[in-house]
Amino acid sequence: MVGTVALGLLLPFAGTTLGAGAVFFLKREIGSKVQKMLLGFASGVMIAASVWSLILPSAELAKEAGMPEWLPPAVGFAAGMLFLLLLDSVVPHQHLDSELPEGHKSSLGKNKLLFLSVTLHNIPEGMAVGAVFAGLIAAGEEISVASALSLSVGIALQNFPEGAIVSMPMKGQGRRGKAFLYGFLSGAVEPVAALVTVAFSGIILPVLPYLLSFAAGAMVYVVVEELIPESQSGEHSNIATVGVMLGFVVMMILDMALG
Repeated sequence: MVGTVALGLLLPFAGTTLGAGAVFFLKREIGSKVQKMLLGFASGVMIAASVWSLILPSAELAKEAGMPEWLPPAVGFAAGMLFLLLLDSVVPHQHLDSELPEGHKSSLGKNKLLFLSVTLHNIPEGMAVGAVFAGLIAAGEEISVASALSLSVGIALQNFPEGAIVSMPMKGQGRRGKAFLYGFLSGAVEPVAALVTVAFSGIILPVLPYLLSFAAGAMVYVVVEELIPESQSGEHSNIATVGVMLGFVVMMILDMALG
């Protein structure tokens, strides 16, 4: 079990690291069409993961505990979105398609603000993986090993373009090593957030339904606030829409076939 949990927690981080490694084998930045497709794909993965891997298990655990099955998903989802809204308002960051920074005023450059943006939405992804594996440890049959691993694989797939998006703009400045480091560090927050969640697995069962839906709300916030707007801005928005479809279907299949 320990090896399975470790693998599940590290897979998303590995996806970001591999994406950051694109600075060493890609000659130029990712093209606009490919970038739109990848952003759409990431959106689809996160939406599907929020439903199948987080909200539905939350409702099932609530039902098992004798609670109204809608209550923890509703409360946790709203709390997750509000939590990310708070972080988004406080932490200085800048989205890929924006010329203006958001959050608290800062003198940081655009590359650092972009790094903070990706790091910010990696937090709920880490929490989501940690919550599912904490549930696997604490709840047993309600969450299967295959279902937990499918979430890790899905997030790892959509983390690959994120690592590249953070790193590739810096490559043009002739600093491949530093560019890779930025991408690498942007993903390091995921296993940390996941480990913190799993660390409380022994006492987490009573609040697990809320925690699962909290992670879902946080992930959907990232999709609505950042990924969808970036994927739909400018040209080639239809490609991004196809990406959402593909990401949603891939994640749904992973969860339903393996779970």
